Amino acid sequence: MQMALIAPAMLVLGAVGGYLAARTILGKRFDYLELEARARAGAIEQEAQKLLQEAEVERRRLALEQEKRFSERLEELEQRTRQVIARERELESERQELLRREKQLREKGEKVEALQRRRQEALDAALTRIESLASMTRQEARELLLKTVEERLESETAALMRKRLKIAEEEAQRKANFILAQATTRYAGEFAGERLINTITLPTDDHKGRIIGKEGRNIKTLEQLLGVDIIIDETPGVIVVSSFNLYRRAIATRVIELLVEDGRIHPGRIEEVHARVEEEFERKIYEEGENVLIDLGLFPMHEELIKLLGRLKYRASYGQNALAHTLEVARLARVMAAEMGGDEKLAMRAGLLHDIGKALTQDYGGSHVELGAELCRKYGEHPTVINAIYAHHGHADPDSVESAAVCAADALSAARPGARREVLESFTRRVREIEEIAQKHSGVLQAYAINAGRELRVFVDAGKVDDNRSAMLSHTIAKEIEEAVQYPGEIKVTVIREIRAVDFAR
Repeated sequence: MQMALIAPAMLVLGAVGGYLAARTILGKRFDYLELEARARAGAIEQEAQKLLQEAEVERRRLALEQEKRFSERLEELEQRTRQVIARERELESERQELLRREKQLREKGEKVEALQRRRQEALDAALTRIESLASMTRQEARELLLKTVEERLESETAALMRKRLKIAEEEAQRKANFILAQATTRYAGEFAGERLINTITLPTDDHKGRIIGKEGRNIKTLEQLLGVDIIIDETPGVIVVSSFNLYRRAIATRVIELLVEDGRIHPGRIEEVHARVEEEFERKIYEEGENVLIDLGLFPMHEELIKLLGRLKYRASYGQNALAHTLEVARLARVMAAEMGGDEKLAMRAGLLHDIGKALTQDYGGSHVELGAELCRKYGEHPTVINAIYAHHGHADPDSVESAAVCAADALSAARPGARREVLESFTRRVREIEEIAQKHSGVLQAYAINAGRELRVFVDAGKVDDNRSAMLSHTIAKEIEEAVQYPGEIKVTVIREIRAVDFAR
């Protein structure tokens, strides 16, 4: 009986325990689901908040952009409004100006009409008076008045013709003087050409093409290095070297002769031969000075003075060779000093050195007196020699018989008929001034006056002078020549700029 009751009780208890366990498990599951739902709700809420914030940011950005566009549009409209107002003011000003001019024209028209009326009234009055005084008809009075006016016009025309004739005579005189100046210039140019050119004979005419070179490179290099004008024309077998500088012309002649003899003519070879010839001429001028001293028996003398004496061979003064003039003065001074009881050798030495400064004037400029005195003082020459240098041009009084003999000998040598030619000296001085004007500018490497002084070629440093400055430099030099130098005709100024790159293959 008890066992029968226990079994159902156990079942009931098991069912209740199972229910309670299931209820606990379900409760925990429900709590987990609730937590999960709340977490999802929180995430959704955060996402919603983020979306709201982004929407707010986008809304503000769009609002700012719209406000900016509105401001720009508003500013543009204000600017256009200002422009329209300004244009309206300009139109109003122009309208007022047109009204003012119209008023002025109307007033002038009224004045003209009034003057015409007064003129007609005066003419009618004059005709009436002439008619009443001379018992003439109106037609006769008109003819008389026209005749009077015609006579007055004839008188004025005659005066005008005399004035024009006088102007024409003055213009004709000016043109005649110009023609004479041109003729004189041409004659002087021909004379200078005779004295200032060297002619080089070529083996064949083919050498002319070699000297010119491809695209003119050889002749361009020759003229740039030598500083002379090389003239190649149709004369068979001959080219002409032209320059006022005897030394440069002699070097150029020798360089071209060696190139023709060698047959290899190109820019590199030209530079090589030019360097060798310059060294050769430096030796030759020293030997020339030595020969002069040996002939005169005036050793010893400083080697720089000996070299400058030899250089005088390539210097002319008033068309007279400077070395020949120096020797002439030295010998005359010796004879006169001997007659007056002075020191013959000292007089001869002073005469030999009295123009030594002329050896430097073409390169350095300045007075040959000051240059010569400075040189002799530097190299320890006798004070009498220095005094003779100053005295022979009146910069000082002779302080000895020897100085006086040099002054007299210099005057005699210069005064000898045919010794000097003023035209040639003025020409060479003008050409030298033109070169000096160009050389004083920054960036100028060399400047050569060629073509009888009618053209100036200026070679500039490509690193310092660009193409634009080259054009300005040619204009500046041309203007300075116009202001500083007197010359006939015109002078062409050409600025040449080239870039040369050099390297060595080893």
